[in-house]
Amino acid sequence: MQLHPWLAQLLMPDKHSVIFAIKGLIAMAMALFTSMYLGLERPYWALVAAIFLQIRPESGMVIEKALCLILGSLLGGAVGILILALLIPYPLLALASLVLWVSLNSAAAAMVHSKNFIYAFAMAGMTAALVVILVMANAEAASSKAVFDIAQARISEITVGAVCAMLVSKLLWPMMVKDQMRDDARKAINRTLENLTFELDPQSTHDQRHQSAEQILETLVALADDSSAVVYESPEGPGRSRAANLLSNKVLSLVALAQILGRFHRNHDDLLSPAFRQMLDTMRTHFRLVVATDNYEEAYRLAQALRRQLLEQRSAFVDESAIVTRLAGTALELASDLAVVLRAYNALENPDSTLLKAPKLSTHRDPLFGAINGFRTGMVFLFGATVWVTTASPSAILMMIMPVVFSVTFARFSLAFLKVFLRRLLLGVVVSVPAALVFGLALLSQSSGDFEILILVLAGPYYIGLVALASRETLPYGLGFCIPFALIIQPGNDMTFNAADAANNALGLLVGIGALYWIFQLIAPPDSHLMKRRLLHATARDLVDISNHPTPERWYNGRMGERLLRLANYDQENKRSERFMTDLGFTGLNLGHTSMRLRKLVRKRRGPLVDAELRNWQQVLADTYLMSSRGEFNPGFREASDRLLQAVHSVDLPDQQTVIIEGMFERIALTFERTARTVASLTKT
Repeated sequence: MQLHPWLAQLLMPDKHSVIFAIKGLIAMAMALFTSMYLGLERPYWALVAAIFLQIRPESGMVIEKALCLILGSLLGGAVGILILALLIPYPLLALASLVLWVSLNSAAAAMVHSKNFIYAFAMAGMTAALVVILVMANAEAASSKAVFDIAQARISEITVGAVCAMLVSKLLWPMMVKDQMRDDARKAINRTLENLTFELDPQSTHDQRHQSAEQILETLVALADDSSAVVYESPEGPGRSRAANLLSNKVLSLVALAQILGRFHRNHDDLLSPAFRQMLDTMRTHFRLVVATDNYEEAYRLAQALRRQLLEQRSAFVDESAIVTRLAGTALELASDLAVVLRAYNALENPDSTLLKAPKLSTHRDPLFGAINGFRTGMVFLFGATVWVTTASPSAILMMIMPVVFSVTFARFSLAFLKVFLRRLLLGVVVSVPAALVFGLALLSQSSGDFEILILVLAGPYYIGLVALASRETLPYGLGFCIPFALIIQPGNDMTFNAADAANNALGLLVGIGALYWIFQLIAPPDSHLMKRRLLHATARDLVDISNHPTPERWYNGRMGERLLRLANYDQENKRSERFMTDLGFTGLNLGHTSMRLRKLVRKRRGPLVDAELRNWQQVLADTYLMSSRGEFNPGFREASDRLLQAVHSVDLPDQQTVIIEGMFERIALTFERTARTVASLTKT
């Protein structure tokens, strides 16, 4: 019989999980002791902050997360004070303002990718709500001093929890973000080389290429997430962050170039010459050798040797067609980018000041997606507020607060992921209720009240939750257990051990998180078809705008990274035979790179006529891309290409550069025709 994952993690934890749990217990004990020693009103909020910081325990991540929690709490406290200053005589308007505030924070959280920055928005919403609601719950004693004291206490509690967790992470068994980044970078490079091999292998399958590309995108997004946190770990941190961003950028360039070569030799094999086939064989051989080596110097030497060998083979070309000449240039660019990727990988361990700065992968910001998330979180808060107003139950306060925190925190997750995550979270809450009642009432109520006894009693249950937090698979169980456990028991200097209050708090949390689950089910983003179309339209807009940036390749790669991953995730909803959105996304990436190379080729021939035709060609390129995504081909693309080629010829006599441009236009036209046929055949069936 197979054990439940949580039980298996508890009974057979690895060394990392045990150390993780011990560090978490020490951080939580420090947070609780400090907040109780300082006489803070609700020390359990310090525990909640410390628990959140246990997720991703690497030093840089914890420092960044602690700063985000503190800044978010300061902002939330200020907003709470402002709402009360303006609307304390009008409680319903104050609650309406809170609904708007938490909705704005949730919408903003959906527009950023870094999970640490998302925590800042969650704390901003939670702290403002706590300040306003706790003052309104005791309206008779409301005064300017009471408002300020409550805001100060909430901010202090969260700050204490964050600082204690940060100190423990830095001083006890420290884990470094740079180590995780190096592992992710190694995975990204190996998966990229595997993808290059698949693209150049005539025997590879569509599923192999798709799966390989999706794995690369997932790894790059994880690497981009960590690049902002590594700067806090040491003076070399900013250099490692630059190296990670450059590596991500160049890996996307490698994937784009490999797809150009792979798609062409699969679909137009008859146009390839024997000399170019020899170049492809050389590339396949060297990619396998680079994957096989574990030594950076050897891998870099192989990449340099590949470029030299490709240069020799291209110099031996005789009477090759324009399109083969262009593809040979693409192969050389690929070899150069591979060398840069390997240098960037080495710089993660040995910072290299000669590496150029590259932008990190940017977040795809869809206002529609943000608005839906904001509305959904507003409904979660409104549900809890309605229960609180109609019942005046103190437990309804938790029903308003924690579901909102979870709603903001999970703003960017897909609905399919959230269904599983929230079910596991709810199970963790269910398990925490009897544990809290037994340990919080039956045991603690019989104790002497000493802090040491309090920690000894709470250590066992928290160990169970923290061990679950240590594993990605069981993380929702641990999160659902640890936070409600603290909020039901509410450890502090003035514990009441009231069974009715504890049961009401437990019921409030269960109902609130249950409501969160169903609201997420009922208020979902629009159907994936609309969201996919919006992603493609955003790509088309970037194709038009690509020339308006000083470093277009890095700008475009940064914009496309997460966009490609989203398209791949949407493709997962379709049957394998009907998946084409990922291909369309990579086609958009390839078109951007191709248009950049075109501008480099014509820069010596720029003039009013060429510039005008180039702008028109760029717009037609974007329009044709969208048409091909609907299964249509735009004959105007070949016409625009011919006009641009004529404008280039009018400036100077044809030479090798114009031959390459002609080959580029032919390859793009063939790509559009093939894409339109593929989409049309799949959408008809």
